[in-house]
Amino acid sequence: MTARVSKSFSFQTGVHFHNTFSINTYHTAIDFDIETESIREQNIALERIKYFLDFCLENSIFIDESETESIQKYHDADIKVCTLPKEPYDQIIGIMLMTKLNSISEGRLVATDITITSKMSDGVAYHHSIEENTGPFKNNGWWHENSLRMSNLVKPNKSKKVVKLKKSPYSWEELYLTWTDPIEATPNTVSEVVFANFDTKTDK
Repeated sequence: MTARVSKSFSFQTGVHFHNTFSINTYHTAIDFDIETESIREQNIALERIKYFLDFCLENSIFIDESETESIQKYHDADIKVCTLPKEPYDQIIGIMLMTKLNSISEGRLVATDITITSKMSDGVAYHHSIEENTGPFKNNGWWHENSLRMSNLVKPNKSKKVVKLKKSPYSWEELYLTWTDPIEATPNTVSEVVFANFDTKTDK
């Protein structure tokens, strides 16, 4: 029997609409099916989701991937961008979240329903179910990858750097959020103690 859980998340990002930049705060409530009996895998899946929301999306900028000139400028300032196949309205963000979070949890937790609202939506909440059409997110993109990636674009050519921001780790291994327990994965080794005799005498 599949267990079901729900959790709420909040994060703040920039939003780019037609050369206009705004700050927006999002609130989401997500229902999950638990598809693994391993408590460790359940926790790893949840930690992956939290990390993606709290450290990848937080303080990034949602932007339509067709806005290449603006994306270049954000990259020049070393600011994180999250590129989307459409303009970053709340319902688009909600579908992206369901698709990406299911990708990074790799079947251990399955997001089945999501409700999203934001400061800019003036209290209107959008609901999305896993059974509904995912629209442009049916196409191949970073939202189908189980990595921390959040852009379809290759790294633009470097120009002048205005600001230097701390980079996030780029793999689950660096974050110790792999499905294999690193302790169990370490092969047995034999520790040897070597005694060395260091002669302090010198020839005269």
